[in-house]
Amino acid sequence: MPRTRRLTALATAVAALSVLATACTGQSGSAASDDPDEEVTLNFWHGWSAPSETKAIEENIARFEKAHPNIKVKVTGNMTDDKINQALRAGGDKAPDVVSSFTTDSVGKFCNSGAFADLNPFLEKAGLDKAKIFPKTLLDYTQFNGNQCTLPLLNDAYGLVYNKDAFKAAGITEPPKTWSQFVEVAQKLTKPNGDSYDQLGIMPTYHGYETTPVRLAAQWSPKYFDADGKSNLAKDPAFANMLTAQKDLVAKLGGYEKLEKFRSTFGDEWSAEHPFHKGQVAMQIDGEWRASMAKEAGVTFEIGTAPLPVPDDQAGDYGKGYLSGTIMGIASASKKQNASWELVKYMTTDTEAVVAFANAIHNVPSTLAALDSPGLQVTPEFKTFLDIARHPKSNTTPAQADGGTYQLTFQDLAYAVEKGDVADIAAGLAKTGQQIDTDIAKAK
Repeated sequence: MPRTRRLTALATAVAALSVLATACTGQSGSAASDDPDEEVTLNFWHGWSAPSETKAIEENIARFEKAHPNIKVKVTGNMTDDKINQALRAGGDKAPDVVSSFTTDSVGKFCNSGAFADLNPFLEKAGLDKAKIFPKTLLDYTQFNGNQCTLPLLNDAYGLVYNKDAFKAAGITEPPKTWSQFVEVAQKLTKPNGDSYDQLGIMPTYHGYETTPVRLAAQWSPKYFDADGKSNLAKDPAFANMLTAQKDLVAKLGGYEKLEKFRSTFGDEWSAEHPFHKGQVAMQIDGEWRASMAKEAGVTFEIGTAPLPVPDDQAGDYGKGYLSGTIMGIASASKKQNASWELVKYMTTDTEAVVAFANAIHNVPSTLAALDSPGLQVTPEFKTFLDIARHPKSNTTPAQADGGTYQLTFQDLAYAVEKGDVADIAAGLAKTGQQIDTDIAKAK
């Protein structure tokens, strides 16, 4: 099941973390003194809520407790970052010792504030070389300034999910690989009907579920910050090129107002009423879970998956995409850090545990060994996302001291550009970059 309501939840998480930053002092050194072999009960909080997800967690915990009979784990699910942060601020016996969060974008604040313990000493003591265990991009989004305060727990890769029957009907023989091909295919697949559509090639607006600015920008391989840590939005042409390309696609598919009116007819992203399931859109920018969700919804058409197209001048990099995922860390205030580490180590580095969890909830594994495990259940649709996860040019949004605030600021600009409220993209990027630098300076 998907775990990607990230930017929706991010605004709340950012506000809560800004308070948390003043309340945490990073107690990892003094708190990691417990005996992991003593009888202990850990409080583990996570955000999963669907029955299949919670069942998968319970099965992994049961295997862990069997291997560590002295450690009991009290699991609390369906916990938002807001609730987690409130509990971390309050402290006490009921606060979580181990946390799993969907909000990858908050890693910078988690690390910078001292909310989570640095896991580097635990990795070193266990003799684990993180660079040989996890893909580099995943390590990039789970640490900040050398502080590895979280580790990856499964992975999300973003690509293109498409209706093969609609492709065949339109005479399209393969998914588009370059942006110009993508625009052409999207137009071919679009069937206007007055002020609406019988079928839309793709919903290109940024409110179209997973079609967010950062996921599209990843195809241009952008650099969000320069060597001095300053915003690079105005200097790297990737951002202006992406915003221009998306705005052009919006115009060619009917314009912002017509598209948004059609989008208002869409069902919930996580239900059988999703527009891709219903045939309202022929292509969907989405994660590895969409194909299995569509099959579970009973779609009658054949489903295809492919990497997202790349800019025409980067055709050689086709296959890359945006990566993110769930993270796992240890509360700095916990007095059970060594025992907590045993749980974190098991869930994030044990190949059998990672593969079992990935199989259960249809997510991409987060270790190199699990990606190549013969135990991993791989359908042709799923293999696409495994390949995206392995691609050397796949990328993510970097951690920052202000968490994901800089992403929200960039997102606001993108919304204004596609709507037509900002005509001068270069000036908009310069102004947005200045705001990002100001926000980060305040957060440090």
